[in-house]
Amino acid sequence: MLTLDMIRIKLQEAIKQSNMTQSELAQKIGVKRPQISAYRHGTKMPALDTFAKLCAVLDIDANDILCISEYKNEQE
Repeated sequence: MLTLDMIRIKLQEAIKQSNMTQSELAQKIGVKRPQISAYRHGTKMPALDTFAKLCAVLDIDANDILCISEYKNEQE
Protein backbone atom coordinates (compact mmCIF):
# COMPACT_ATOMS: atom_id res chain seq x y z
CA MET A 1 0.00 0.00 0.00
CA LEU A 2 1.31 3.40 -1.00
CA THR A 3 1.77 5.75 1.94
CA LEU A 4 2.94 9.30 2.51
CA ASP A 5 5.82 7.86 4.50
CA MET A 6 7.09 6.03 1.40
CA ILE A 7 7.16 9.31 -0.51
CA ARG A 8 8.78 11.10 2.41
CA ILE A 9 11.55 8.47 2.63
CA LYS A 10 12.31 8.64 -1.09
CA LEU A 11 12.51 12.43 -0.94
CA GLN A 12 14.79 12.28 2.10
CA GLU A 13 17.11 9.85 0.33
CA ALA A 14 17.26 11.97 -2.81
CA ILE A 15 18.19 15.07 -0.83
CA LYS A 16 20.79 13.21 1.21
CA GLN A 17 22.36 11.68 -1.91
CA SER A 18 22.76 15.03 -3.60
CA ASN A 19 26.18 16.48 -3.07
CA MET A 20 24.74 19.85 -2.12
CA THR A 21 24.64 21.47 1.25
CA GLN A 22 21.25 22.36 2.62
CA SER A 23 22.08 26.03 2.05
CA GLU A 24 23.00 25.45 -1.60
CA LEU A 25 19.86 23.47 -2.26
CA ALA A 26 17.69 26.01 -0.47
CA GLN A 27 19.15 28.84 -2.54
CA LYS A 28 18.61 26.96 -5.82
CA ILE A 29 14.93 26.29 -5.16
CA GLY A 30 14.12 29.56 -3.38
CA VAL A 31 13.43 28.44 0.17
CA LYS A 32 15.21 28.92 3.47
CA ARG A 33 17.72 26.35 4.76
CA PRO A 34 15.48 25.19 7.65
CA GLN A 35 12.92 24.05 5.05
CA ILE A 36 15.49 21.71 3.50
CA SER A 37 16.35 20.42 6.95
CA ALA A 38 12.67 19.72 7.59
CA TYR A 39 12.39 17.82 4.29
CA ARG A 40 15.53 15.82 5.12
CA HIS A 41 14.20 14.89 8.55
CA GLY A 42 10.72 14.14 7.28
CA THR A 43 8.97 16.67 9.47
CA LYS A 44 7.56 18.60 6.50
CA MET A 45 6.70 17.91 2.89
CA PRO A 46 7.30 20.51 0.18
CA ALA A 47 4.52 22.32 -1.61
CA LEU A 48 3.97 21.05 -5.16
CA ASP A 49 5.84 23.92 -6.81
CA THR A 50 8.76 23.42 -4.43
CA PHE A 51 8.63 19.66 -5.04
CA ALA A 52 8.87 20.28 -8.80
CA LYS A 53 11.88 22.55 -8.27
CA LEU A 54 13.54 19.94 -6.03
CA CYS A 55 13.09 17.27 -8.68
CA ALA A 56 14.56 19.54 -11.36
CA VAL A 57 17.54 20.67 -9.28
CA LEU A 58 18.27 17.17 -7.96
CA ASP A 59 17.73 15.72 -11.46
CA ILE A 60 15.32 13.10 -10.16
CA ASP A 61 12.13 11.73 -11.64
CA ALA A 62 9.05 12.90 -9.74
CA ASN A 63 7.37 9.59 -10.63
CA ASP A 64 10.07 7.74 -8.70
CA ILE A 65 9.72 9.96 -5.63
CA LEU A 66 5.93 9.68 -5.76
CA CYS A 67 6.15 5.86 -5.97
CA ILE A 68 4.09 5.79 -9.16
CA SER A 69 5.34 2.35 -10.24
CA GLU A 70 4.54 0.90 -6.81
CA TYR A 71 1.05 2.35 -7.03
CA LYS A 72 0.52 0.92 -10.52
CA ASN A 73 1.64 -2.50 -9.32
CA GLU A 74 -0.90 -2.35 -6.48
CA GLN A 75 -3.68 -1.66 -8.98
CA GLU A 76 -2.92 -4.68 -11.15
